[in-house]
Amino acid sequence: MAKPVRALLGDIWFRCHVCECEIFRDREVKLNSSGMEFLKLAWADESATGLICWDCGYSICS
Repeated sequence: MAKPVRALLGDIWFRCHVCECEIFRDREVKLNSSGMEFLKLAWADESATGLICWDCGYSICS
């Protein structure tokens, strides 16, 4: 099971846009591009950290 995490942006703790919660689950999100998808190289695309609100489930990609 995912562990709760908090996200710091500069010197401000990030909050959920929906419920104002400060606790999230994180996961890797692939940033697929159409060119790489066309060439069947999507696995090589960059990735970002996705945050999913612990309380309401709203998801954000940072």
